[in-house]
Formats: sequence, structure tokens, C-alpha cells
Amino acid sequence: MKQPAVYIMASRRNGTLYIGATSDLVKRCYEHRNDVVEGFTRRYRVHDLVWYELHGTMVSAISREKAIKEWPRKWKLRLIEDTNRRWRDLYPDIVDH
Repeated sequence: MKQPAVYIMASRRNGTLYIGATSDLVKRCYEHRNDVVEGFTRRYRVHDLVWYELHGTMVSAISREKAIKEWPRKWKLRLIEDTNRRWRDLYPDIVDH
């Protein structure tokens, strides 16, 4: 899935959130899930992909990422629950594609 994307990872339902942008969603989620890189997601065990949005360009993805990061937490939770009410880990869905 080499395509620009914005994504949200979570430690659990209503838990710690991480928002990022990437050009390779499968690879980046694998890195988060397996604690490949030191940082926020490793420290707070943020491993579940709970929301993502594909973009045509990295510029667009980064712009959206920055906007979402500024939102109140309540809006971020609503964004996730609008498409993933049960907070299911979506990683298996994207690996198969």
C-alpha cells in the first residue's frame, strides 16, 4: 500500500493516540507494532491502527495530519468512531492488499 496516508494508532479504545502521515502505511504500521523505532509509540505501547485516510500526495497527507493534530481530543475520537465504532485493529485489513 505505497500511497500517501494519514493514520491514527491507539494503545486501546479511548487510550493514547498517535497521529502520523506516511507514504507506506503497511511498512509504517509494522514499525509501530513491532517497536522498530524508539519513540512515542514504543514508550506508550501504541500499536493498533484504528483509522486511516489515503491521499493523492504527501503534501495533502501532511496538511491533513497537521490539521487533525490540532483538533480537540473529542473530535479525534469521533473521527475514529465514525468509521470504526469498535476500535478494531485495521492492520490485518491493509496487509492483505
